[in-house]
Amino acid sequence: MSKSKWSIFTALCAIALGTMWAVPASAQTEPVKPKPPMYGYIANWQIPRAHWAEMNSSEANVDPILTKAMADGTIVAYGTDQNLVHTPDGWTQDDWFSSMSMGDLMKVLTQFYAESNPPQVLQTATKHWDLLLVTRYYNWKPGASYKNGYVSVSTFRLKANAPDDAFKVISGEIVAPLLEQLLADGTILEYEIDTEYIHTNAPGLFSIVTVVQDPANLDKVDAAIQADIKAHPITGVTFDSLVKESSSRDELTLGNGTFK
Repeated sequence: MSKSKWSIFTALCAIALGTMWAVPASAQTEPVKPKPPMYGYIANWQIPRAHWAEMNSSEANVDPILTKAMADGTIVAYGTDQNLVHTPDGWTQDDWFSSMSMGDLMKVLTQFYAESNPPQVLQTATKHWDLLLVTRYYNWKPGASYKNGYVSVSTFRLKANAPDDAFKVISGEIVAPLLEQLLADGTILEYEIDTEYIHTNAPGLFSIVTVVQDPANLDKVDAAIQADIKAHPITGVTFDSLVKESSSRDELTLGNGTFK
């Protein structure tokens, strides 16, 4: 698809912002309250095609640093991804981990920087960059894990003149309630709505992330979004009043992940 599955949905979010306060509270979906912040570190790598198998094999071996950090509660999740939709200058593989504390996240990262024997395949990387993210809208099944699961990421940027609470309303009152339903019925394994903690890009970016094990559930997520739109034919302000549609970007990856 040329447009993100969330493009239509977040257009609905923008419309909802224009009319939500005119709708009786009983007619609205129960909002999802923000949780304590969860911090995430992502290392993105651009690896030449000839070394993909070597990189994937290296990532399949769980690093003892992450195993220990998960066991003692320093981190709450970790994993790896292979990009399925490549771009000329984009990443091919990534490594990530998440923690409920920025201090604990940095503790683990420092251990990686101190590693004297990192995987040799990393030396073949033609590009590398990191992201430091934070989310207050997230959930997963306790002890959830997936192997060769499908991770969908849709990224948008709020317009500079968007209301101060635009992100909170989009996340807590529109997107997260639907994702909670999909988590409860087993369609998705995990979701989060991320923003940058360290702004290596201009402020205003946010990403909607969902994980499914069965590829058929990608279609179920799309169908749920369409059904939600039909069930809530709200009119109001246009999507362009909140989100820069031209900034929309999508990713689909094949990943492995483990959650506390």
